[in-house]
Amino acid sequence: MREFISHSPEETHALAAELLKSLPARAVIALHGDLGSGKTCFVQGLAEALGVTEPVTSPTFTLVNEYMGTRALTHVDLYRLSDPDEALAMGFEELVESDGITAVEWAERAEELLPAETLHLRFKTPEDGTTRVISITQG
Repeated sequence: MREFISHSPEETHALAAELLKSLPARAVIALHGDLGSGKTCFVQGLAEALGVTEPVTSPTFTLVNEYMGTRALTHVDLYRLSDPDEALAMGFEELVESDGITAVEWAERAEELLPAETLHLRFKTPEDGTTRVISITQG
């Protein structure tokens, strides 16, 4: 497990850009953490590093946003789902098997559907409310 402390959105973006350098052509990133903990900010950093020029927002109501930069980026938000069957019904398995980077917020709602090689990022907000502790584990 690796752990990083981010003091700003810019540092979270920089972490995303650095992590992107080591990702294979097809990768799934599971993002875990409370509301406002930095998950969407991290995806915005990925998009920026991939050269995506359009605004990146959380797909809470649409469930999936797709972007094209130097690689495809699929941003999935499972917040509104209550169980893995709903994820299956929305085509989740096809999303995590697609080319490019797939970033999944609230991934624990479909944990058993994630590929074994998924990269897990856990976002925590300490008492100070301004920093983020980001833990990274594989599988």
